Amino acid sequence: MAERRTPSGQGPARRAGGRPTPPRTRNTGPIRVPAARRTPSGSGGAAAKRTEAPRPRALTGRATVLIALVVALALAYTYPVRVYLKQEAEIAEMERAQAVQRAEIAETAKTLEKWNDPEYLRIQARERIFYVRPGETPLLVVDDKDRAARTAAEQTPAAAPDRWYDTLWSSVQAANAEPQD
Repeated sequence: MAERRTPSGQGPARRAGGRPTPPRTRNTGPIRVPAARRTPSGSGGAAAKRTEAPRPRALTGRATVLIALVVALALAYTYPVRVYLKQEAEIAEMERAQAVQRAEIAETAKTLEKWNDPEYLRIQARERIFYVRPGETPLLVVDDKDRAARTAAEQTPAAAPDRWYDTLWSSVQAANAEPQD
């Protein structure tokens, strides 16, 4: 009689010897080898050799392509980003320069408004060109320190600098002189 199996181990299946098959159980513990099958390492029996399983590669093909793609994109975007940052710095510098120019324009406009005032014009004429109105007597005060310095300079005779032609003539005379031994 042929062995007949039922799906997923249900029902009693008969072996050729007529004994029922033991039910299948799930083993979660370590596998135990009976003592009769164990071979001592020193007995000279054929010991099973351990073979090393191939190690998985560090990078798969997909990972290599992905890394190459990321590097290519980084290199492609480096130059445009550098140009963008440089332009941003130039724009900021131009805005600062423009703010300085606006401040100078505002200051110049204030000065121009002052020059439109007739009283300011009179004050500037008196200070700059010593303008005096008709009937006024001008009085110019000289600082005593400046006067004392001028008087001291006038009293000390300064050595007159050599004239250029005197220097030239003395060098010609020195060249014509006979060497003295």
